[in-house]
Amino acid sequence: MTDKNFDIYFDLGSSKIRASAFKKDSSENFTIENECLSSLNLKKLNLLNAEHVIEKSILQIEKKIDEYIDDINLLVDSADVLSIGLSVLKKNENKKINKEEIQYLIQSAKQQVLRSNTDYSILHIIVTNYKINNIDYVFLPTDINECNQFSIDIIFICFPKELIKNFEELFNKKDVSIKQILFSSYVKSLNYKDQLGFYNESAFIDIGYEKTSIIYFKNQNFYFFHILPVGGHHITKDISKVLNIDLIKAEEAKLNFDKDNDFLKKNGLSLEIIKKIIFARIEEILEISTKFISRHEKSNDLDQLRLVLMGEGSKILSNKYRQDISISNDIDLFDETPLDICESGLKVIKGQSKQEVVIVPKKIEKKGFFEKLFHFFK
Repeated sequence: MTDKNFDIYFDLGSSKIRASAFKKDSSENFTIENECLSSLNLKKLNLLNAEHVIEKSILQIEKKIDEYIDDINLLVDSADVLSIGLSVLKKNENKKINKEEIQYLIQSAKQQVLRSNTDYSILHIIVTNYKINNIDYVFLPTDINECNQFSIDIIFICFPKELIKNFEELFNKKDVSIKQILFSSYVKSLNYKDQLGFYNESAFIDIGYEKTSIIYFKNQNFYFFHILPVGGHHITKDISKVLNIDLIKAEEAKLNFDKDNDFLKKNGLSLEIIKKIIFARIEEILEISTKFISRHEKSNDLDQLRLVLMGEGSKILSNKYRQDISISNDIDLFDETPLDICESGLKVIKGQSKQEVVIVPKKIEKKGFFEKLFHFFK
Protein backbone atom coordinates (compact mmCIF):
# COMPACT_ATOMS: atom_id res chain seq x y z
CA MET A 1 0.00 0.00 0.00
CA THR A 2 1.43 3.34 -1.02
CA ASP A 3 1.87 6.08 1.56
CA LYS A 4 -0.81 8.74 1.50
CA ASN A 5 0.09 12.42 1.18
CA PHE A 6 -2.91 13.67 3.16
CA ASP A 7 -4.55 13.08 6.55
CA ILE A 8 -8.34 13.14 6.26
CA TYR A 9 -10.72 14.40 8.97
CA PHE A 10 -14.52 14.16 8.83
CA ASP A 11 -16.88 16.02 11.14
CA LEU A 12 -20.25 14.25 11.26
CA GLY A 13 -22.78 16.74 12.59
CA SER A 14 -26.55 16.64 12.96
CA SER A 15 -27.08 19.28 10.28
CA LYS A 16 -23.83 19.34 8.29
CA ILE A 17 -20.96 17.08 7.28
CA ARG A 18 -17.53 18.62 6.89
CA ALA A 19 -14.29 17.11 5.65
CA SER A 20 -10.72 18.39 5.49
CA ALA A 21 -7.58 16.99 3.89
CA PHE A 22 -4.30 18.12 5.50
CA LYS A 23 -1.13 17.54 3.52
CA LYS A 24 1.58 15.90 5.60
CA ASP A 25 4.60 18.08 6.39
CA SER A 26 2.87 21.04 4.75
CA SER A 27 0.31 23.74 5.51
CA GLU A 28 -1.70 22.87 2.41
CA ASN A 29 -5.28 21.80 3.09
CA PHE A 30 -8.66 21.38 1.40
CA THR A 31 -12.05 21.61 3.11
CA ILE A 32 -15.64 20.97 1.99
CA GLU A 33 -19.00 21.25 3.74
CA ASN A 34 -22.39 19.75 2.83
CA GLU A 35 -25.84 20.06 4.35
CA CYS A 36 -27.07 16.84 5.93
CA LEU A 37 -29.79 16.33 8.53
CA SER A 38 -29.11 13.29 10.72
CA SER A 39 -30.06 12.07 14.17
CA LEU A 40 -27.00 10.98 16.14
CA ASN A 41 -28.90 9.86 19.24
CA LEU A 42 -28.78 6.11 19.72
CA LYS A 43 -32.50 5.69 20.46
CA LYS A 44 -33.55 7.46 17.26
CA LEU A 45 -30.42 7.04 15.14
CA ASN A 46 -30.95 8.04 11.52
CA LEU A 47 -27.97 8.05 9.15
CA LEU A 48 -29.80 7.53 5.85
CA ASN A 49 -29.07 11.05 4.61
CA ALA A 50 -25.51 10.84 5.90
CA GLU A 51 -24.66 7.82 3.75
CA HIS A 52 -25.24 9.70 0.50
CA VAL A 53 -23.57 12.90 1.69
CA ILE A 54 -20.50 11.03 2.97
CA GLU A 55 -20.08 9.39 -0.43
CA LYS A 56 -20.40 12.80 -2.09
CA SER A 57 -17.90 14.33 0.36
CA ILE A 58 -15.37 11.55 -0.18
CA LEU A 59 -15.52 12.04 -3.95
CA GLN A 60 -15.15 15.82 -3.57
CA ILE A 61 -12.05 15.48 -1.37
CA GLU A 62 -10.51 12.77 -3.57
CA LYS A 63 -10.89 15.03 -6.58
CA LYS A 64 -9.16 17.89 -4.75
CA ILE A 65 -6.21 15.85 -3.48
CA ASP A 66 -5.93 13.44 -6.44
CA GLU A 67 -5.66 10.32 -4.30
CA TYR A 68 -8.06 7.71 -2.95
CA ILE A 69 -9.26 7.90 0.65
CA ASP A 70 -9.09 4.62 2.55
CA ASP A 71 -9.03 5.86 6.16
CA ILE A 72 -10.13 8.91 8.13
CA ASN A 73 -10.31 10.37 11.62
CA LEU A 74 -13.89 11.14 12.66
CA LEU A 75 -15.18 13.99 14.83
CA VAL A 76 -18.68 13.37 16.14
CA ASP A 77 -21.03 14.61 18.84
CA SER A 78 -23.97 12.90 20.52
CA ALA A 79 -26.16 13.32 23.58
CA ASP A 80 -25.21 9.70 24.37
CA VAL A 81 -21.65 10.66 25.29
CA LEU A 82 -20.73 9.57 28.82
CA SER A 83 -18.33 11.28 31.21
CA ILE A 84 -16.81 9.09 33.93
CA GLY A 85 -14.60 10.60 36.64
CA LEU A 86 -12.28 8.37 38.63
CA SER A 87 -9.59 8.94 41.28
CA VAL A 88 -6.88 6.33 41.79
CA LEU A 89 -4.46 6.22 44.72
CA LYS A 90 -1.06 4.60 45.25
CA LYS A 91 1.21 4.45 48.28
CA ASN A 92 4.80 5.15 47.30
CA GLU A 93 6.89 4.69 50.50
CA ASN A 94 8.74 8.01 50.06
CA LYS A 95 10.24 6.98 46.73
CA LYS A 96 10.44 9.06 43.59
CA ILE A 97 7.48 8.68 41.26
CA ASN A 98 8.34 7.06 37.95
CA LYS A 99 6.33 7.35 34.75
CA GLU A 100 5.78 3.62 34.48
CA GLU A 101 3.84 3.65 37.75
CA ILE A 102 1.67 6.51 36.48
CA GLN A 103 1.04 4.67 33.22
CA TYR A 104 0.14 1.46 35.02
CA LEU A 105 -2.23 3.31 37.37
CA ILE A 106 -4.05 5.01 34.48
CA GLN A 107 -4.23 1.75 32.57
CA SER A 108 -5.67 0.02 35.62
CA ALA A 109 -8.33 2.77 35.92
CA LYS A 110 -9.10 2.36 32.21
CA GLN A 111 -9.70 -1.37 32.63
CA GLN A 112 -11.95 -0.68 35.63
CA VAL A 113 -14.07 1.75 33.58
CA LEU A 114 -14.39 -0.72 30.71
CA ARG A 115 -15.37 -3.59 33.03
CA SER A 116 -18.09 -1.46 34.65
CA ASN A 117 -19.38 -0.02 31.34
CA THR A 118 -19.29 -2.90 28.91
CA ASP A 119 -21.52 -1.16 26.35
CA TYR A 120 -19.13 1.80 25.97
CA SER A 121 -15.77 2.49 24.35
CA ILE A 122 -13.36 5.13 25.61
CA LEU A 123 -12.58 7.98 23.21
CA HIS A 124 -10.51 10.23 25.47
CA ILE A 125 -8.61 9.79 28.74
CA ILE A 126 -7.82 13.12 30.41
CA VAL A 127 -5.80 13.62 33.59
CA THR A 128 -7.20 16.65 35.43
CA ASN A 129 -5.13 16.52 38.62
CA TYR A 130 -2.18 14.90 40.38
CA LYS A 131 -2.18 15.02 44.18
CA ILE A 132 1.33 14.39 45.49
CA ASN A 133 2.08 14.68 49.21
CA ASN A 134 -1.32 16.42 49.55
CA ILE A 135 -0.40 19.11 46.98
CA ASP A 136 -2.34 19.44 43.72
CA TYR A 137 -0.63 19.64 40.31
CA VAL A 138 -2.18 19.87 36.84
CA PHE A 139 0.88 18.22 35.29
CA LEU A 140 3.21 15.66 36.79
CA PRO A 141 6.17 17.49 38.45
CA THR A 142 9.64 16.11 37.78
CA ASP A 143 11.43 17.56 40.81
CA ILE A 144 9.80 15.56 43.64
CA ASN A 145 12.23 12.92 44.86
CA GLU A 146 10.26 11.66 47.85
CA CYS A 147 6.58 10.83 47.78
CA ASN A 148 4.62 8.97 50.43
CA GLN A 149 1.48 8.58 48.32
CA PHE A 150 -0.07 10.10 45.22
CA SER A 151 -3.43 10.08 43.49
CA ILE A 152 -4.60 10.88 39.96
CA ASP A 153 -7.96 12.35 38.94
CA ILE A 154 -9.02 11.12 35.49
CA ILE A 155 -11.96 11.81 33.20
CA PHE A 156 -12.93 9.20 30.63
CA ILE A 157 -15.04 10.36 27.68
CA CYS A 158 -16.99 7.39 26.33
CA PHE A 159 -19.34 6.64 23.44
CA PRO A 160 -21.76 3.69 23.14
CA LYS A 161 -20.23 0.79 21.21
CA GLU A 162 -23.44 0.46 19.21
CA LEU A 163 -23.12 4.06 18.02
CA ILE A 164 -19.47 3.56 17.06
CA LYS A 165 -20.39 0.36 15.20
CA ASN A 166 -22.94 2.29 13.13
CA PHE A 167 -20.37 4.98 12.25
CA GLU A 168 -17.83 2.34 11.24
CA GLU A 169 -20.38 0.50 9.07
CA LEU A 170 -21.38 3.79 7.45
CA PHE A 171 -17.83 4.47 6.24
CA ASN A 172 -17.02 0.80 5.57
CA LYS A 173 -19.73 0.86 2.89
CA LYS A 174 -17.50 3.36 1.09
CA ASP A 175 -14.37 1.20 1.68
CA VAL A 176 -13.10 3.71 4.26
CA SER A 177 -11.96 2.72 7.76
CA ILE A 178 -12.03 4.97 10.83
CA LYS A 179 -8.66 5.30 12.52
CA GLN A 180 -9.86 7.27 15.53
CA ILE A 181 -13.13 8.80 16.75
CA LEU A 182 -12.99 12.11 18.63
CA PHE A 183 -15.61 13.92 20.72
CA SER A 184 -16.00 17.07 18.64
CA SER A 185 -17.16 19.53 21.35
CA TYR A 186 -14.13 18.65 23.46
CA VAL A 187 -11.52 18.87 20.70
CA LYS A 188 -13.01 22.11 19.33
CA SER A 189 -12.88 23.77 22.74
CA LEU A 190 -9.20 22.84 23.12
CA ASN A 191 -8.42 24.51 19.82
CA TYR A 192 -10.52 27.63 20.33
CA LYS A 193 -9.37 28.40 23.88
CA ASP A 194 -5.80 28.73 22.61
CA GLN A 195 -6.98 31.16 19.94
CA LEU A 196 -8.98 33.30 22.35
CA GLY A 197 -6.24 33.88 24.94
CA PHE A 198 -5.95 33.32 28.67
CA TYR A 199 -8.88 33.39 31.09
CA ASN A 200 -8.95 32.06 34.66
CA GLU A 201 -12.30 30.40 34.02
CA SER A 202 -13.98 29.74 30.69
CA ALA A 203 -16.83 27.55 29.51
CA PHE A 204 -17.44 26.60 25.89
CA ILE A 205 -21.14 26.16 25.21
CA ASP A 206 -21.59 24.05 22.06
CA ILE A 207 -25.24 24.38 21.02
CA GLY A 208 -26.00 21.49 18.71
CA TYR A 209 -29.18 20.20 17.10
CA GLU A 210 -30.73 18.41 20.09
CA LYS A 211 -28.13 18.81 22.80
CA THR A 212 -25.74 21.35 24.29
CA SER A 213 -22.24 20.50 25.53
CA ILE A 214 -20.59 22.44 28.37
CA ILE A 215 -16.79 22.19 28.40
CA TYR A 216 -15.22 23.95 31.38
CA PHE A 217 -11.61 25.14 31.73
CA LYS A 218 -9.83 26.47 34.79
CA ASN A 219 -6.56 28.33 34.15
CA GLN A 220 -6.62 27.07 30.54
CA ASN A 221 -6.77 23.44 31.66
CA PHE A 222 -9.68 21.11 30.94
CA TYR A 223 -11.70 20.44 34.09
CA PHE A 224 -14.98 18.73 33.14
CA PHE A 225 -17.81 18.58 30.63
CA HIS A 226 -21.55 18.09 30.82
CA ILE A 227 -24.38 17.48 28.34
CA LEU A 228 -27.73 19.28 28.39
CA PRO A 229 -30.61 17.60 26.48
CA VAL A 230 -31.59 20.83 24.74
CA GLY A 231 -30.30 22.42 21.53
CA GLY A 232 -31.10 24.47 18.45
CA HIS A 233 -33.99 22.25 17.38
CA HIS A 234 -35.78 23.11 20.62
CA ILE A 235 -35.71 26.78 19.54
CA THR A 236 -37.36 25.74 16.29
CA LYS A 237 -40.05 23.85 18.21
CA ASP A 238 -40.59 26.89 20.47
CA ILE A 239 -41.18 29.13 17.44
CA SER A 240 -43.49 26.53 15.90
CA LYS A 241 -45.57 26.25 19.05
CA VAL A 242 -45.79 29.95 19.93
CA LEU A 243 -46.54 31.13 16.37
CA ASN A 244 -48.60 28.06 15.46
CA ILE A 245 -46.62 27.28 12.29
CA ASP A 246 -45.08 24.02 11.06
CA LEU A 247 -41.50 23.05 11.91
CA ILE A 248 -40.17 23.70 8.41
CA LYS A 249 -41.43 27.28 8.40
CA ALA A 250 -40.27 27.74 12.03
CA GLU A 251 -36.76 26.63 11.09
CA GLU A 252 -36.69 29.08 8.19
CA ALA A 253 -37.89 31.86 10.48
CA LYS A 254 -35.15 31.03 12.98
CA LEU A 255 -32.42 31.05 10.35
CA ASN A 256 -33.69 34.17 8.58
CA PHE A 257 -34.76 36.43 11.42
CA ASP A 258 -31.52 38.42 11.23
CA LYS A 259 -30.91 38.11 7.50
CA ASP A 260 -34.10 38.42 5.53
CA ASN A 261 -36.96 40.34 7.09
CA ASP A 262 -38.83 40.07 3.76
CA PHE A 263 -39.29 36.37 4.54
CA LEU A 264 -40.88 37.24 7.88
CA LYS A 265 -43.12 39.92 6.36
CA LYS A 266 -44.18 37.62 3.54
CA ASN A 267 -45.26 35.00 6.05
CA GLY A 268 -46.80 37.44 8.52
CA LEU A 269 -44.25 36.71 11.25
CA SER A 270 -43.11 39.16 13.91
CA LEU A 271 -39.37 39.81 14.15
CA GLU A 272 -39.67 40.94 17.77
CA ILE A 273 -41.59 37.85 18.87
CA ILE A 274 -39.10 35.53 17.14
CA LYS A 275 -36.19 37.37 18.78
CA LYS A 276 -37.82 36.99 22.20
CA ILE A 277 -38.34 33.27 21.65
CA ILE A 278 -34.74 32.73 20.53
CA PHE A 279 -33.21 34.82 23.30
CA ALA A 280 -35.41 33.21 25.97
CA ARG A 281 -34.22 29.72 25.04
CA ILE A 282 -30.54 30.75 24.72
CA GLU A 283 -30.71 32.54 28.07
CA GLU A 284 -32.16 29.37 29.57
CA ILE A 285 -29.29 27.29 28.16
CA LEU A 286 -26.70 29.76 29.51
CA GLU A 287 -28.40 29.99 32.89
CA ILE A 288 -28.57 26.19 33.27
CA SER A 289 -24.93 25.97 32.17
CA THR A 290 -23.67 28.50 34.72
CA LYS A 291 -25.77 26.94 37.49
CA PHE A 292 -24.30 23.52 36.73
CA ILE A 293 -20.77 24.93 36.81
CA SER A 294 -21.57 26.71 40.09
CA ARG A 295 -22.80 23.47 41.69
CA HIS A 296 -19.82 21.52 40.36
CA GLU A 297 -17.37 24.13 41.63
CA LYS A 298 -19.33 24.66 44.87
CA SER A 299 -19.24 28.41 44.28
CA ASN A 300 -21.76 31.13 43.52
CA ASP A 301 -19.07 33.58 42.41
CA LEU A 302 -18.91 33.04 38.63
CA ASP A 303 -19.10 36.67 37.54
CA GLN A 304 -15.66 36.39 35.91
CA LEU A 305 -16.55 33.24 34.00
CA ARG A 306 -16.11 33.71 30.27
CA LEU A 307 -18.77 32.00 28.14
CA VAL A 308 -17.94 31.12 24.55
CA LEU A 309 -20.80 30.06 22.29
CA MET A 310 -20.04 27.71 19.42
CA GLY A 311 -21.88 25.21 17.25
CA GLU A 312 -24.54 25.57 14.59
CA GLY A 313 -27.21 26.41 17.15
CA SER A 314 -25.32 29.49 18.32
CA LYS A 315 -25.01 31.00 14.84
CA ILE A 316 -28.49 32.48 15.03
CA LEU A 317 -27.16 34.81 17.71
CA SER A 318 -24.92 37.31 15.94
CA ASN A 319 -22.44 39.41 17.93
CA LYS A 320 -24.64 42.49 17.65
CA TYR A 321 -27.29 40.80 19.78
CA ARG A 322 -25.03 39.78 22.67
CA GLN A 323 -26.07 42.83 24.68
CA ASP A 324 -29.68 41.60 24.50
CA ILE A 325 -28.78 38.53 26.58
CA SER A 326 -29.50 39.34 30.22
CA ILE A 327 -26.65 37.45 31.86
CA SER A 328 -23.76 39.05 33.74
CA ASN A 329 -20.99 36.87 32.31
CA ASP A 330 -18.68 37.88 29.48
CA ILE A 331 -20.06 36.20 26.32
CA ASP A 332 -18.23 35.56 23.06
CA LEU A 333 -19.53 34.01 19.87
CA PHE A 334 -16.84 31.95 18.16
CA ASP A 335 -17.48 32.10 14.44
CA GLU A 336 -16.02 28.71 13.63
CA THR A 337 -15.36 27.58 10.07
CA PRO A 338 -15.40 24.02 8.67
CA LEU A 339 -11.59 24.19 8.61
CA ASP A 340 -11.48 25.28 12.29
CA ILE A 341 -13.57 22.26 13.23
CA CYS A 342 -11.57 19.64 11.33
CA GLU A 343 -8.26 21.24 12.33
CA SER A 344 -9.28 20.80 15.98
CA GLY A 345 -9.19 17.05 15.50
CA LEU A 346 -5.82 17.23 13.78
CA LYS A 347 -4.29 19.24 16.64
CA VAL A 348 -5.47 16.79 19.31
CA ILE A 349 -4.10 13.78 17.45
CA LYS A 350 -0.82 15.64 16.91
CA GLY A 351 -0.57 16.14 20.69
CA GLN A 352 -2.06 19.57 21.42
CA SER A 353 -3.49 18.52 24.79
CA LYS A 354 -0.86 17.91 27.45
CA GLN A 355 -3.52 16.52 29.78
CA GLU A 356 -4.66 13.75 27.45
CA VAL A 357 -3.42 10.19 27.56
CA VAL A 358 -2.70 8.59 24.22
CA ILE A 359 -3.20 4.87 23.80
CA VAL A 360 -1.47 2.93 21.04
CA PRO A 361 -2.60 -0.71 20.57
CA LYS A 362 0.18 -3.29 20.68
CA LYS A 363 0.24 -5.93 17.96
CA ILE A 364 0.46 -9.03 20.12
CA GLU A 365 -1.07 -12.50 19.93
CA LYS A 366 -1.37 -13.30 23.64
CA LYS A 367 -4.56 -12.12 25.30
CA GLY A 368 -4.65 -10.18 28.53
CA PHE A 369 -1.77 -7.81 27.80
CA PHE A 370 -2.28 -4.11 28.43
CA GLU A 371 -2.21 -1.75 25.50
CA LYS A 372 0.86 0.41 25.31
CA LEU A 373 0.07 3.69 26.96
CA PHE A 374 1.77 7.04 26.55
CA HIS A 375 1.14 10.32 28.32
CA PHE A 376 2.42 13.78 27.54
CA PHE A 377 4.34 14.49 30.77
CA LYS A 378 5.24 18.06 29.85
